[in-house]
Amino acid sequence: MQTNLADFIKGTREGEEAEAILRACVHCGFCTATCPTYQLLGDELDGPRGRIYLIKQVLEGAEPTRKTQLHLDRCLTCRNCETTCPSGVKYGRLVDIGRRVVEERVPRPFKDKLRRTTLKEFLPRTSLFKPAFMTGQAVRPLLGKDLQDKLQPARAAGRWPARVHARKMLVLDGCVQPAMAPNINAATARVLDALGVQLITAPRAGCCGAVRYHLNDQAAGLDDMRRNIDAWWPHVDQVEAIVMTASGCGVTVKEYGHLLAHDEAYAAKAQRISALTKDLSEIMPAFQDQLAAKLKGRITKRVAYHPPCTLQHGQQIRGKVEGVLHAAGVDVVLCGDNHLCCGSAGTYSVLHPEIAHELRDRKLASLAATGAEEIVSANIGCLTHLQSGTTTPVTHWIELLDRVLS
Repeated sequence: MQTNLADFIKGTREGEEAEAILRACVHCGFCTATCPTYQLLGDELDGPRGRIYLIKQVLEGAEPTRKTQLHLDRCLTCRNCETTCPSGVKYGRLVDIGRRVVEERVPRPFKDKLRRTTLKEFLPRTSLFKPAFMTGQAVRPLLGKDLQDKLQPARAAGRWPARVHARKMLVLDGCVQPAMAPNINAATARVLDALGVQLITAPRAGCCGAVRYHLNDQAAGLDDMRRNIDAWWPHVDQVEAIVMTASGCGVTVKEYGHLLAHDEAYAAKAQRISALTKDLSEIMPAFQDQLAAKLKGRITKRVAYHPPCTLQHGQQIRGKVEGVLHAAGVDVVLCGDNHLCCGSAGTYSVLHPEIAHELRDRKLASLAATGAEEIVSANIGCLTHLQSGTTTPVTHWIELLDRVLS
């Protein structure tokens, strides 16, 4: 794709990155076949190829409109198009750049601006979110359906192992997960403890930065990333890995090195942190034999696994969760459209509930067709979103193993 960038971005770091991505695109349209919003809405501008054209026009000097903004907003950033693309177009980075430029030039309606500001200022702050979440659960029956969907009952964390092991790993608490699903990290700690690994936390680490960054407050998102690096840095020489139990956080932390490459004070540290970061599904295959010995034959029900987009498309990790569960003797199955987004997509289900619920219901129908008695996934957003539309239990896959080990 030929480009002629406008002076405001030509020669800048983002401009050079965007130009390289645009020039990789060959207009083939393969991406539209796997784009959830294009499948639902049938509009070329609500698919990756159309959005690429919109971003190209803006970066070449065309004045963006509210319509331009809306088409970019509707993108789930699931990055399925990156998996499909034969040319290796890094669409996720391009849409981040395009959204930031449009955000600076197109005023949002007051209601939309208020909603986005509330999300980016509220969700990353655990000290605010946790008490508000607990209050919301207490009055859940009095709230509207959309809020009830987000206030699913939380499973108690249970005990955190006290044993000390020579092998140590760090884990990110995150922002909303400690309130919405405190058992996930505790279950991870118990499973790893049974396998001879001590899981530790860094108290000052918090939101990975994705919430603010993807709501176009990229400067604040980068500050969240720097805070985490500072919190983890004293531990990096003592741990084997920084474990991510939410794939949405994992894909972001793995990109710290790229996102902070321009920051002289943090560039090298960010590279080190990204290199240390592993999704839980990358850690557990090394323990498959031990798990098989402990669990084989003890989990008899069929389980459906929903791979989050941030894992299979963002991190390009496939097959590892299923491999671990199979090794543990679990009858685990994938649904027919396992490559498609469930509609959660971070804050997307709050900002675009109609599209998100349509994608959720399609996904749940596919998962129900497997005949599974439980659904497991690997990201807090997917878990909450899917559970809001079904009575079938939806849990993190590590919780399944923890239940049996305990």
